[in-house]
Amino acid sequence: MSDTGTIIAASYEAKALKIKTGTKVGEAKALCPEIVLIEGSHSVYAEYSHAIERAVERCCPVAHIPSIDEVACQLMGREREPPNARRIALAIKQAIKDDVGSTLRCSIGMAPNRYLAKIASDMQKPDGLIGLLPSQLPRAIAHLELRDLPGVGARTEARLNAKGIHTMEQLLALDRTGMHKLWDSVWGDRLYHWLRGGETGDDGAPVASDLQKTLGHSHVLGPEFRTDEGAWSVAHKLLHKAAMRLRMEHFYTGQMAVTIKYALNREQAARSSAKAKQHSSGIKHTGWGMEARFGECQDTLSLLDVLRKTWAKRPRGPEYERPFFVGVTLRELTPESEHQETLFGDQDRRGELSATMDKLNLKYGHSTLHFAGMLPAREAAPTRIAFTQIPVQYGAEYM
Repeated sequence: MSDTGTIIAASYEAKALKIKTGTKVGEAKALCPEIVLIEGSHSVYAEYSHAIERAVERCCPVAHIPSIDEVACQLMGREREPPNARRIALAIKQAIKDDVGSTLRCSIGMAPNRYLAKIASDMQKPDGLIGLLPSQLPRAIAHLELRDLPGVGARTEARLNAKGIHTMEQLLALDRTGMHKLWDSVWGDRLYHWLRGGETGDDGAPVASDLQKTLGHSHVLGPEFRTDEGAWSVAHKLLHKAAMRLRMEHFYTGQMAVTIKYALNREQAARSSAKAKQHSSGIKHTGWGMEARFGECQDTLSLLDVLRKTWAKRPRGPEYERPFFVGVTLRELTPESEHQETLFGDQDRRGELSATMDKLNLKYGHSTLHFAGMLPAREAAPTRIAFTQIPVQYGAEYM
C-alpha cells in the first residue's frame, strides 16, 4: 500500500484515468487523489477463482485452467453451432453474476481452437462476447497488433521486427514454410494453422512439463527489514513456506538457489553503472545469487542448514549493505515415490519434527509453529498473488 507499491489490477474507471497494471501507487494517487486502494489478498483471489470455476462448470465442463483469471471450455457436438455456443457463453456470464458477484464482468471468446478463443476474449472488454467463425479467418484478426497474440511479448515482437514483420497483415501473408522459418521451430507451423482456425492436437494449450522442476518464494523487503538481520529473517520465512509446500506436494529437493538484491545510492549506482540494474519499483541495485547442492531432503531443519551456509557466503562491502529483495528457490525436485533413502535413515528424526510442525500449522495457520530465526519476519512476506498458477489451499490458508 506504500507509494512505491504497484497497482496489480486497475478497474476500467481507473484505466480511463491512465492508471493501469504496473502503475506505482504514488503515481496513481497523483493522477486520482480520490482513488480507493485495496490491498491484494492471495486468499481472496483464490476463493474467487475457485468460485468462478464452479459457476462456469455449472454451464459447461471446464477443460483447462491456464491461470487464476482464465478458464477454457471445450465445446462438443451441437454445442459448436454458433447460436448454441452463444447461449452457453451468456449462461456463463449470468452464472458468474448469480453465484459469485453481481458486479463481476468477464469477457468470453469463442473460436475453432483455444489459441484463437484466447485472442477473441481480449478483443472486446469489459464484459465482451466475441465469436470467430472459420469463414471469417484470418481476415477477422488482421487488424490486431502483433502483441495481441498470446506468447508475443516485447522481446518476441522486437525479434519479429528485426526479421521484417511489423504488422499482423505481414505475419498472415506468410505461408507455412515462411512461418516455420520466422519462428525457427514447429511453433511457427502450429501458429500458421491456429490463426486460420485449424487444430493441431494440442489446440493451443500450453505444453505441460513432465515434472515440476522448481518451487520457491521471493519478496521485496519492507523498509524495516532492509538490513542483514531483517533480510535473513525474511529469507528464513520464505524457506519455511517453501519447505512446507515441498512436503505438501510430496517432493524432495537436492538443490537450493538463494538470491539477494542490494539497493544502491546515487554515487554507488554511478560507480557501478556496468552492473547496476533497475528494479520495477525504480530502485537501482546490484545483485548476488548462489546455488548449493546437497543430499536429497524435505525437512525444514536440513534445508535451513543449507540456507545458513549459503547465506554466509554473501558478498560484503558498501554496495551490499542495503538488501531490499530476497528469493529462495528449491530445485531438482524428486517425487517421494522416486526418493532413495540413505543407509542410516532419519537418525535425527528431522522428518518427524517437520511432519508434526505441519500438522499444527495446517490447523492453526502456516506461521503458528516455526524456528526462532524467522520470528522478526513472522508477519512479513505474506503470500503474494500468483496470476500464473492456481492457488492451492493447505489447511487454513492458501499457498
